[in-house]
Amino acid sequence: MKRLISFVFTLSILFVGYAQPALQQFINNPALKHASVGVCVKDLTTGKTIVSYNEDKSLTTASIMKLITTATALELMGPDYRYETTLALDADDSSKLLVIGSGDPSLGTSVFKDDPYSFLTDWSQKLQAPLAKIDNLKLYVVDNLFGYNGVSDEWTWIDMGNYYAAGAYGVSVFDNTYRLFFDTTDRNNSPRILRTEPDMKGLTFTNYLKMNTTERDNGYIYGAPFSYERILRGNIPANKTSFSIKGDIPDPGLMLGEMLATELSKRGTKVAEIETSHLDYISKVNNVGNIKTLGYRVGQVLHVHQSRPLSDILREVNVESNNHFAEHLIRTIGRNQNSDIYSDALEEGIKYVTKHWTKKNVSTSSLFLHDGCGLAPQDAASPELFCDLLLYMYNQSNYSKEFYASLPTAGRDGTLKSFMKNTKYDGKIRAKSGSIGGVQCFAGYLIDGNKKYAFTIMINKFTGSRSDVRKGIEGFIGSL
Repeated sequence: MKRLISFVFTLSILFVGYAQPALQQFINNPALKHASVGVCVKDLTTGKTIVSYNEDKSLTTASIMKLITTATALELMGPDYRYETTLALDADDSSKLLVIGSGDPSLGTSVFKDDPYSFLTDWSQKLQAPLAKIDNLKLYVVDNLFGYNGVSDEWTWIDMGNYYAAGAYGVSVFDNTYRLFFDTTDRNNSPRILRTEPDMKGLTFTNYLKMNTTERDNGYIYGAPFSYERILRGNIPANKTSFSIKGDIPDPGLMLGEMLATELSKRGTKVAEIETSHLDYISKVNNVGNIKTLGYRVGQVLHVHQSRPLSDILREVNVESNNHFAEHLIRTIGRNQNSDIYSDALEEGIKYVTKHWTKKNVSTSSLFLHDGCGLAPQDAASPELFCDLLLYMYNQSNYSKEFYASLPTAGRDGTLKSFMKNTKYDGKIRAKSGSIGGVQCFAGYLIDGNKKYAFTIMINKFTGSRSDVRKGIEGFIGSL
């Protein structure tokens, strides 16, 4: 065993001498002339650093921050954890149906290729008999688990209102996303709004959209959470009879209540009133009327809807870089630590992340965490932090296999489908990518025979093309 370790260590020393010129060539890439660059490569067997550059500097992470969120969620809750949405009658008012959310991000999701509306059919079938004799049924959606600050304070206006910046709440539905359809066949006028799917009652649009001939979707929807006023800017392809862009649902809990009421009415159960816990929550926060209790008390449970296991949710986050799912995870972590719904679930999650990894001897001194997905421009961490986290998850975590399986494979799937494709490491890298304006990052594992590395490459403020930056990164990794 000692001889094997000595052999691996000798190889590592030899490789460092070879890797440094390749690293220097990478850093000298013209596309990175004005960029901040951080690199860390460590041997998975020995933990020794193979090659590094600015490995201790805090750099903007973009979506590789999801590695920290998903690893923490897996460590805390395990791969078999399932979210539960509970349907129950109010103990004090049998004509009041409660829909109690647990922060499930996947309710009615389309990412798993299932019918997103099937759960409504299933619920209405199970509720038909118990609700048959209730007159003037009231529907009360309890969506207060995370409070109602569903977005990070550090997210920017340019993102707010778009599907990739959807809020995360105790009840979320249809990925908290709607599609807005346009007819762009009349070049003399703005794109004509056709409809939304699902139907967004009361949502209004101020339309500044223009049309382009590039076939590219550069359309954006701006608006604040719980506001039903939206502004459309940018440009979308011309000559389309039906072209859509995506925005975030302003009030997912209310939408779920409305759609469930519609489904129940098809089965003869009329809902007289729909309400969410939002107003009761705000009243308590503002001490209006000295409210001391919640607006409900759970009585007879009629149905419990379970999500897919956490392992499926984590893979969606890392393979497809799903911001929406990641934001629910960080808040679930926080609420798991502090059950008080009036505490900030996001802040509680951030505190736990730092505490957890410090206990695991992963230094978090370089970590600046403001959300779970990496969308906040102020999110930052060092390449070494990511490498150390990857080392821990590979060698020490009880869920090492599940974490590794949650990552996309280079050249094969998700956001890495074209990365390292048709190279010697095609199919031999599992990693997470991250990109926002001026930022390109990759962090993960390279395993090829005796080569077993954790690596992190972070580029900030590059002035070259993203394509050239990616090629430079691929060239450097190819030298490992």
